[in-house]
Amino acid sequence: MATFTLRVNGEARTVDVDPDTPLLYVLRDNLALKGPRFGCGLAQCGACTVHVNGEAVRSCVLPIEALKDGAVTTLEGLGTSAQPSKLQQAFIDEQAAQCGYCINGMIMTSAALLEKNKTPSESDIRAALADNLCRCGTHKRIVAAVKRAAAA
Repeated sequence: MATFTLRVNGEARTVDVDPDTPLLYVLRDNLALKGPRFGCGLAQCGACTVHVNGEAVRSCVLPIEALKDGAVTTLEGLGTSAQPSKLQQAFIDEQAAQCGYCINGMIMTSAALLEKNKTPSESDIRAALADNLCRCGTHKRIVAAVKRAAAA
């Protein structure tokens, strides 16, 4: 066990965990954040995506010790149910979630895209989201939501 202090959603948080513990487990089990989800555990589906220093990363395979002084942003850090971010509101308006399991990864990946590219084309959006899996088939609505957020 070791003590780690992380900046999560703008707040310093301290946890005592094994250095090899995946960030996803720390976020969900130690910090009770439910935005990032366990999907495949192999960094292939995107359900666990968070931002570390502004970059979208798969938290299921990132050991806590690799963070050092990294700033972590989760879905909860983008907005709240009372005041969702423009991107979260666009997902709501477009009804982009069906089962909702992939939505954390879709939103977090889209947020990272929009930070780098304020006016992405549809092909830019599709390329950014290509490695995020959605079994419900709401891809058209997800792309529409990202376009809506970019236009807002």
